[in-house]
Amino acid sequence: MKLNLKNPIVFFDLETTGTNINTDRIVEICYLKVYPNGNEESKTLRINPEMPIPAESSAIHGIYDDDVANCPTFKEVAKKIANDIEGADLAGFNSNRFDIPVLAEEFLRAGVEIDMSKRKFIDVQVIFHKMEQRTLSAAYKFYCDRNLEDAHTAEADTRATYEVLMAQLDRYPELQNDMAYLADYSSYNKNVDFAGRMVYDDKGVEVFNFGKYKGQSVSEVLKRDPGYYSWILGNDFTLNTKAMLTKIRLREITGK
Repeated sequence: MKLNLKNPIVFFDLETTGTNINTDRIVEICYLKVYPNGNEESKTLRINPEMPIPAESSAIHGIYDDDVANCPTFKEVAKKIANDIEGADLAGFNSNRFDIPVLAEEFLRAGVEIDMSKRKFIDVQVIFHKMEQRTLSAAYKFYCDRNLEDAHTAEADTRATYEVLMAQLDRYPELQNDMAYLADYSSYNKNVDFAGRMVYDDKGVEVFNFGKYKGQSVSEVLKRDPGYYSWILGNDFTLNTKAMLTKIRLREITGK
C-alpha cells in the first residue's frame, strides 16, 4: 500500500513532561516525512524542556533529566522543525487531542509562526477506535501482526503509527486513500482551536465548547459579556485558544 498523497505528510510523536497541553514541554520528538513519490525522511530529536521531568513521566518514556541536560531547547530548534514540516499534512496517534496542541503551544512560546490552518490532520487513533477500540500496541499487533518493541519511545511509536495507517487502508476498503477524507474521518469535532474549547456548529458558526456559554456563539457571547474575553486571557487556557479567540474578537471589531 502506498499513500495517495497530494502533499507530503509528516507522521510524528512527542514524548513530554506530562499530560497537560497547557503546561507540557517536549522532551523528544520524532517525525517521519513521507513524500508523494513514496520517499521517506526520518528525524528524532531530544529536547531540553527547561524544567524537571516528573518521575512518573520518565517511568513511561525512559527519558530523565540527565538525558536531556545538554540537548537544545525547543526554541533553539523550532525554526528547523517548522521548516521540515512546512507544507505537510500531519498525522499521529491521538495527535488531534494531544500532540498537535502541544506542538502548537511550543511554537507559540518559541515565537515561531507556523500556519496550521490549511493542513490536514489525520489521527490514526481515532480511525483505530472507530474501527477496533484498542491501544497503539494492540493496533500494531492487530493490523501488522507484529509486537511493538520499544513502545513509548517516540521513534517506535512514530514508525508504528505510519505502518498502522497503511494497514488500515489495506484492511478497510471503505476508507478512502485520500488525506482530506482521512482528516475528516479521524476528527471527532470541528475544532476552532486545537484544544477544542471552541468548535464549529452544524452551520459553521464558532461556538464555545465548555463552561456556562457552551453551545453559544463566540461572537455573540463576546458582545453580551466582553469581560469573558479578559477572563479567558487571564486564566489557564492554551496560547492557541487565546490566539483564536482574539482572532474572532478582532474580526468582529473590524468587520474583516
